Amino acid sequence: MSSTIWSVDEHLEDILAAVKPLEPIELQLPEAQGCVLVEDVVVEIALPPFDNSSMDGYAVRVADVEGATEEFPAVLTVVGDVAAGDDGLGPGRRLGPGEAARIMTGAPLPEGADAVVPVEWTDGGTGEGPAAAMRAHSEAPEGAGGEVRVHRPVEPRAHVRDRGSDVRPGDLALTAGTVIGPPQIGLLAAIGRSTVTVRPRPRVVVLSTGSELVQPGAELTPGRIYDSNSFALTAAARDAGAIAYRVGAVADDADTLRATIEDQLIRADLVVTTGGVSVGAYDVVKEALSAVGDEDGTGGGGVDFRKLAMQPGKPQGFGSIGPDHTPLLALPGNPVSSYVSFELFVRPVIRTLMGLSETGRPTAKAVLATDKALSSPAGKRQFLRGTYDAEAGTVTPVGGSGSHLIAALAQADALIVLPEDVTSAEPGTDTEVILLR
Repeated sequence: MSSTIWSVDEHLEDILAAVKPLEPIELQLPEAQGCVLVEDVVVEIALPPFDNSSMDGYAVRVADVEGATEEFPAVLTVVGDVAAGDDGLGPGRRLGPGEAARIMTGAPLPEGADAVVPVEWTDGGTGEGPAAAMRAHSEAPEGAGGEVRVHRPVEPRAHVRDRGSDVRPGDLALTAGTVIGPPQIGLLAAIGRSTVTVRPRPRVVVLSTGSELVQPGAELTPGRIYDSNSFALTAAARDAGAIAYRVGAVADDADTLRATIEDQLIRADLVVTTGGVSVGAYDVVKEALSAVGDEDGTGGGGVDFRKLAMQPGKPQGFGSIGPDHTPLLALPGNPVSSYVSFELFVRPVIRTLMGLSETGRPTAKAVLATDKALSSPAGKRQFLRGTYDAEAGTVTPVGGSGSHLIAALAQADALIVLPEDVTSAEPGTDTEVILLR
């Protein structure tokens, strides 16, 4: 274990210098959700691909309904129906003077028409009011003729979705670096893309170490505690964008820990352990991690255990393991220490593997809202839990500074940062906060 005291920034810089984005792969749209695009996507077709109606009604020529009123409606001959999926009124067929076509939402605008009259503005061919018009419109047989009375005029292109009004060929649909979510998948599908080239979501294996740990739901015998860290960190990894696998608690035995990690390397782009890195406990972990998966002598093993000038989270470990040099971060075992360490170090690694430029949580300035001064050890960067009020621009501490106070962590939505040169922060002090939500 190194005797050098590392700063938070030095440790993070050292970690990120050793981590590279995952290689791009081509994925089908459903599998690409949560991944990051590595190339610009250019539109090849217009969207919508044709002029179409934005509602049920009648396709008309504006000139034919000019001046129409309830008392003196425009009377038009209904020459056909146009439903979604139709090709207008058919090849070569145009809407002529005094004609209308019954049209459904999404149906292509017939040749010769330049607006759509909502069915509520007509009698639906019944000579009655709007309700009867809507009923008649929905129940009329396909291709039905007859007449329709239009009670209002319309502007040109009214209720028409113009071809290319969303995007046109050559437009940039999505830029490289975009995280693909549901709206992006919808756009890609709409412009005809079935696959995209992305960096895959990192696979993160999370395991806790400690013979005292019991799985939730099991009997809690004297001297044992429930394993909460592996659950919290697995959830945090998923929240950061990873595909996370929770292994659970592993006893304080080097051979068991080594075998467990070796079994997991086949599905890991990153391994995160929690526990066993403090003085008096780290020897077993260090022994287990010194040559994990390095049977072929490629030099893949090697984890450096460090002391950081921070609170909580002083003991940390970082290195690469196995023949593929899989990065591993060893975090402290106290619940708050492990979670704070995840936010500061593991989350940026996950986001870097994804190929994102913004890897950390957003930060803000806030006024410290507290009744008494907050103390902080000299030379250490302290991270306290707090609740952030964006409207008021304040942050209020939650709970104490103890690294075991997980209940306070569950109430917090921010970390209050007290720099290394600050030993006391008075009420009303401007502070930096890391926003957790």
